[in-house]
Amino acid sequence: MNIAIIGAGAGIGLESVILALKKGHIVTALSTNTDQIPNHPNLIKINGSATSLIDLKNAITGSDAVLITVGTKKKKATTLFSDIANTLVKITDDLKFSSPVLVITGFGAGESKNYLSFFMRTVISLFLKDQYINKTIMEEIITKSTMKWEIIRPGMLTNGNAQSTYKAISVLQKGMKVGKVSRADVAQFLITEVENPVRLYQYVALTN
Repeated sequence: MNIAIIGAGAGIGLESVILALKKGHIVTALSTNTDQIPNHPNLIKINGSATSLIDLKNAITGSDAVLITVGTKKKKATTLFSDIANTLVKITDDLKFSSPVLVITGFGAGESKNYLSFFMRTVISLFLKDQYINKTIMEEIITKSTMKWEIIRPGMLTNGNAQSTYKAISVLQKGMKVGKVSRADVAQFLITEVENPVRLYQYVALTN
């Protein structure tokens, strides 16, 4: 498969690049900084922005699946996620793009905010409120588009190794517990899902 990974320079994106290459896929990696991505014969690096029509179009054209794994350290007044969503919608419409697009947001975006633990509700309220407001807007833009979308909402991210014991939950239920999950496990879910998409048009929470 040819997999486009957007936000590939660190975190979930970088883990996804490494795993996809290990499994024999061809990867196009878009990031504002690709220096941390190890070179590989099956890897195409694009230094650029996910909000750039040209850069994003170059990254996803001809791909069999797209992973949107962009994060930001900016805590206040960010529009990064909605800007990416709007750019992605324009490009996929122009290309009549029909491959799966898997988008990472976070548990606490959209309706899932009503199912947060007290601890996570407090953390998001104090430190990540603006990010999650914009991630919710991103979800709304993506899910109203013609894309073959899937929204993935990980719990609190860790740097642990992949354990393959994570849970993927597609239904919001009272009393559900979504806690920590490693970036490596999220990457494993993403690559497994693009190889055999079984949760398209779903919101999937990931937790240990």
